Amino acid sequence: MPVHKIIKKVPGFFLFCLIAANVIAQAPRAADYPKNYFRNPLSIPMSLSANFGELRANHWHMGLDIRTNRQVNLPVYAAADGYIARVSVQAFGFGQAIYINHPNGLTTVYGHLNAFFPALAAYIEKQQYQKESWNIDITFTPGQFPVKKGQEIARSGSTGGSQGPHLHFEIRNTQTEKCLNPLLFGFADDDKIPPVIGRLAIYDRERSLYEQSPRLITVSKSSAYKYITNPQVIETGDNRVSFAINATDRTNISSGPNGIYGAKICMDDKLLSAFKLDDIGYDETLYLNAQIDYRYKNKGGIYLQHLSKLPGDNGPAYILRDDRGLIVLNDSLRHKMEIEVKDANGNSAVLNFELVYKPGLKKDRAVTGEEKFPPGFVSVFERDDFEAFIKEGTLYDTIHPDFAATETTTTGAASARFHLNDASIPVHQHFAVRIKPDVVLADKEKNRILILRESGKSKSVDKARWEAGWLTASAGNFGDFQAFLDTVPPALNSIGKGDTLDLSRSSTIVFRPTDNFDVIRNFRAELDGKWLMFSNDKGRSFIYRFDEHFPYGVHRLTVRVEDLAGNTTVRSWWLKRNRNSTAPVRKKAVPAKKKN
Repeated sequence: MPVHKIIKKVPGFFLFCLIAANVIAQAPRAADYPKNYFRNPLSIPMSLSANFGELRANHWHMGLDIRTNRQVNLPVYAAADGYIARVSVQAFGFGQAIYINHPNGLTTVYGHLNAFFPALAAYIEKQQYQKESWNIDITFTPGQFPVKKGQEIARSGSTGGSQGPHLHFEIRNTQTEKCLNPLLFGFADDDKIPPVIGRLAIYDRERSLYEQSPRLITVSKSSAYKYITNPQVIETGDNRVSFAINATDRTNISSGPNGIYGAKICMDDKLLSAFKLDDIGYDETLYLNAQIDYRYKNKGGIYLQHLSKLPGDNGPAYILRDDRGLIVLNDSLRHKMEIEVKDANGNSAVLNFELVYKPGLKKDRAVTGEEKFPPGFVSVFERDDFEAFIKEGTLYDTIHPDFAATETTTTGAASARFHLNDASIPVHQHFAVRIKPDVVLADKEKNRILILRESGKSKSVDKARWEAGWLTASAGNFGDFQAFLDTVPPALNSIGKGDTLDLSRSSTIVFRPTDNFDVIRNFRAELDGKWLMFSNDKGRSFIYRFDEHFPYGVHRLTVRVEDLAGNTTVRSWWLKRNRNSTAPVRKKAVPAKKKN
């Protein structure tokens, strides 16, 4: 018989703040932050394509995206005196990035760089060859690479998780590593443009937000910064409700819509709740998925930011008065509602409407099953051949399990296909799934089992671990789960034909390995038995650009590629480069003169 267990409740789940309304919703003024301490890290006027707090997939944007006129290799300058404290190189994220610690206790971050200044580039390359890894993350002492304000430190680019040339710039608290809103440091002090409110949404808070769709309400502008709803009196049959807004901001240094800084909601002139997007750590940024209507966005809707906290939201955004900011209606009177949206410079947009409770409008809703996964609890879901273990702090609101098992004849399948909800329900951390295989496996095959999760376009795979006859894997989303035996090695493209390939006219060697489960776990290239560095920006191609590590003459290149299941492919080529090669030589960035 199906069993669902609730093991323990999280104590002290909510902490409510009783602070005066005029203090709670007041955004910190830019004057509270050091002005003119940091300079524009580029030599061109600052123009933003994204600001701090902009809504992104699975995170708030934690800095400024500064336009580089659609170019790469613009000089990037230190925003203030300090020292290079860290450098990272990775396929995604910030790509090539520099972190500078400053004497005032703050750190600036410069991401998506194309090249470091020569001395730093040489040091990083030496470390990469010593560690035999292109991906690298190195910290430095204050005396190794000190920098002055305006000193060139890099060239701009589009490396890592970037879709076009720009500079990602952050200001962090060095001690806590939390990100601060750079616009509070005076980069857009002349901004007088208020935010824009686009839509309002209302929810029934007697049930989970993941089991309803928002009721969208049209919003129109009544003056330069004031908005009203249509209709102006909103009627509801639900006596516990909450609201969400779609809102954006524009500044004098950005032409497109950006994220808002904060918002508050009041009923009958009393503050109910407020949020403020500032002082956020990367260990907290996933809580964006609780601040937005994740399910509605996942299914193709617009961004809607909740004005009250979800039960399982332990994130940094909200400042609450009581009851998570929910609206409780116990009468049929008209209540005056006001929502104020702010930007980092204190410009505001205000939405006014009235709310009235009419019990006769209450709609019947579908009956849900008894099994449920509530936030703040450990939940165990068990079936004869499928289990899920969900830790406390994983869910933001209650869900009821939607489960089905389907027998399949898919090639390589080692189990049935199990459906457990879908990817429109966010999770804050990975949870464990267990599957009982329905095929007999030889001992040599047991280490080649993967568990595939799919939900619409969302897909992930994890290598299974054996536990008392069950296969266990980690999942970062709900969806359809199935175990597969993977014995297919990855494929590696050829770089030419013949006994000895002449690459004298080539500037690069490029490999694009492929795998039936789209995961390349390891790539290693050796030239005459010594590790040769291939970059892997954006995780697609492995690229070597000829340099001093490939001398003229004939050499043996060997490449080994491994997939997630441990299947490997090894190939070798004899390559030669003549001294009279006409291929371009890899050039390193030359620093410009210091800019004050």
